[in-house]
Amino acid sequence: MSAPLPSNDPTHRHEDTTIEFHPAANAFPMLDDEELQALADDIKANGQYHPIMLDDYGRLLDGRNRLKACEIAGVDPQFATYDGPDPDAYTLAVNIRRRNLTKGQIAMIAAKASSLAEPAGGSRGEHSARSLSERAGVSLGRIGQALTVVRHAPDLVDQVISGALGMDEAYKTAREAKAKADSAENQLAQLRAEDPELADKVVDGEIGLTAAWVERKERAEEDLRRRQVATQFLCEVVPPLAQARGTETVSLYDQQFMLTGRAITGEVIEQAMAALTEMAEAWREREAV
Repeated sequence: MSAPLPSNDPTHRHEDTTIEFHPAANAFPMLDDEELQALADDIKANGQYHPIMLDDYGRLLDGRNRLKACEIAGVDPQFATYDGPDPDAYTLAVNIRRRNLTKGQIAMIAAKASSLAEPAGGSRGEHSARSLSERAGVSLGRIGQALTVVRHAPDLVDQVISGALGMDEAYKTAREAKAKADSAENQLAQLRAEDPELADKVVDGEIGLTAAWVERKERAEEDLRRRQVATQFLCEVVPPLAQARGTETVSLYDQQFMLTGRAITGEVIEQAMAALTEMAEAWREREAV
């Protein structure tokens, strides 16, 4: 017994021809082995009642199960070409009519078909949701739920279509996943504002977002510590220098009383003057902001 063709397989090889499946047709699940065999037996005994419908490009709009059943039965399949104005709507309509599906399943099939037809990274927006609602005959709200599941919990799509999982439960999971994704995006944006280097590492996959924030916190704490040390140091050194200006302090300097490791030389004075000049410039820039 042949296994059913996977519902996400976009093509089928028939003899020397590869038949491409229209995205709307490919969104519907295939029959299981037993059902396919029963259909194959019926076609072999009574012939193919309905042709396999193709569009102008030769893509299969309707009849994937009949095509597979004909192959199992060893019968040459019969084809016809759809000449209507809207192949997407036709495919959804004929498949929905012959299946006992809930509104949630129908909405999910329409959303899946839409996602399969989208360019990579594309988005069809509100207009597409409204169009899907009209074509599938379900509410815009249901379509919106289905699109949310497709985008944020894609592993649940086929479970909803098969009836193994209800739309409401899948939508709840998708909403939670969306909330986490939105939170992660916001955290990454904040990290980029505070530390672009770490944000780039997250984007490149070198470090996780949580670990990046831990490192960011450590960096911030170290930066705070350095600011405290530097501020205390400057507060100890600079005011006495300012007070010594215009006094006889310098002339009273005596090396025998100098602090260990703090001898004053011409080079030290020049470096101190350069440091104070840099400090004054930093103050001017700070006050100009």
